[in-house]
Amino acid sequence: MPPRALEPAGVALVDKPAGPSSFAIVAQIRRVTGAKTGHAGTLDPFATGLLLILSGRSTKLAPTFVGLDKRYLTEIDLSATTTTGDPEGEIVERHPVPDELDFDSLRGEIELPVPAASAVKIGGERAYKLHRRGVAVEMPLRRSLVYALEPVGREGDRVTLDLRVSSGTYVRSIAHALGGHCRTLRRLEVGPFRVDEAAPPEDFELLSEADALARL
Repeated sequence: MPPRALEPAGVALVDKPAGPSSFAIVAQIRRVTGAKTGHAGTLDPFATGLLLILSGRSTKLAPTFVGLDKRYLTEIDLSATTTTGDPEGEIVERHPVPDELDFDSLRGEIELPVPAASAVKIGGERAYKLHRRGVAVEMPLRRSLVYALEPVGREGDRVTLDLRVSSGTYVRSIAHALGGHCRTLRRLEVGPFRVDEAAPPEDFELLSEADALARL
C-alpha cells in the first residue's frame, strides 16, 4: 500500500456528533483528502463536541495538541451507575439521589479509577475489548487536575457540570465518583480552540499548521 499523502496539511476543528467514533470521523475526512489523517484526543461515541483532526504532514504535531487542557459540559444521571459510565452501559446499581453533592473532593488534583470501557491497555490489550468480552479487571488509578468544576443546573436526579480539566481526565470517572453516569458529554474547548469555531465533519476546513501553532 502506498504511503498516505502529506498534503493537504493542517488542523481541522470538527464538531463531532453523537454516534460515530472518533476513528470514524478520521476515516471520513481521510476519504475526502486522501491524506494521512489522525486526531489529537478521542471522544467516546456518545459524546459530542470539539475534535482536533490533523491532516498530512501536520499529523506529526499530535503530541503538541494531545496534552492541552480540556473543557467539558456534562449532564450526569445521579440515580444510577453503569458498566461504562455512560448511557451505553448496563445499569449496575440504582440508588436514592443525595440532596447534597461533594464537589470539593473532585476539584484540584484527584485520583480516580479509569473507566472499564476505555482505551487504556491492561496486560497489552485495550480495556474496552476486555470489557466487551466480560473480562473483569482491576482498573488502574489515573491522576489528573480539575481546575474548575461548576454545577450549572440541577433538575430531579440530574446535575449539569461545567468542567475544565487536564488532558487525560475521564469525566465518566468523575460522574461515577458522584454516584452516577454521564447522560451527555460535550467537549467545549481544547486549549485555545473552541467548539463554536468548529464545523460538522462534512463541512470541515483546514487551519494552516502555522496558524494553529501560533495560537498555543
